[in-house]
Amino acid sequence: MILPSDRVRIGEFEVIRLLDGTFRVDGGAMFGVVPRTLWAAKAPPDAENRITLALNSYVIRTPKTTILVDTGVGPDVGRRHIDFYSFERRPGLLAGLAELGLEPEGVDIVVNSHLHFDHCGGNTVRAADGTWAPAFPRARYVVQRGEWEQALHPVDRDKPSYLPARLKGLAEGDRLRLLDGDRPLAPGVEAVLVAGHTAFHQGVKVASGGRTFFYLADAVPTTAHIGLDTIMSYDLYPVDTFNNKKALLERAADEGWVLGFSHDLRTPFASLRRVGKRLVAVPVAGAEND
Repeated sequence: MILPSDRVRIGEFEVIRLLDGTFRVDGGAMFGVVPRTLWAAKAPPDAENRITLALNSYVIRTPKTTILVDTGVGPDVGRRHIDFYSFERRPGLLAGLAELGLEPEGVDIVVNSHLHFDHCGGNTVRAADGTWAPAFPRARYVVQRGEWEQALHPVDRDKPSYLPARLKGLAEGDRLRLLDGDRPLAPGVEAVLVAGHTAFHQGVKVASGGRTFFYLADAVPTTAHIGLDTIMSYDLYPVDTFNNKKALLERAADEGWVLGFSHDLRTPFASLRRVGKRLVAVPVAGAEND
């Protein structure tokens, strides 16, 4: 069920959080150098030190274009990943789209922040012959060129995070759009390079009617990661994460942006306020969106 808190108005546009499901991951890995005594107060772990995270996707509806940002882990999760991450795929991305009255054919653009399997698993579906076909047959798929090349030819350290066999079919025809840095995607919607988690990780900026929404993806995966020292151990370039995160969050606070997070289950949208020298996330409630 899509709740009022899962929707926000950005001028003429609507942004909606859809949940592809949840998974569990080691809390220490998610919070890096931050001591357990500090992060556990924000994200209580289970007996195995794992915390529960969301698989968030965002639909951006403009007057002319429907854009889907990230596609979760997808329906064809391998047994190895299910066992390791305890994936629970409820309600699932396609069910969320259906609740909005959207069939896969109704999506015009699919944007991937990056191509780790938990952000692009829903890009494709397995065909009867075992090959992988685009899940959104009319959509143009958008990702940074460097990320695409890394995903298709990952180095040994990155191989567990990428599933290149599931992506290759997207390159057929005119379906794939590879970006080199910041680029407009549609009027009022822009891809913005936010390197750190990967070298070519990107966010999405939406601006209309004097309001701005920014999808931070894995640069700031949850509201518990707002602090500058809170950087995942999964980030390949943590210094870049720190610098880009600092610049983005300072601007977001100064300009009153609404922020979206890739893995926050309880807070799909938040703004920032200053408390002394700290920035604090303030959930954007449904009533505030009107």
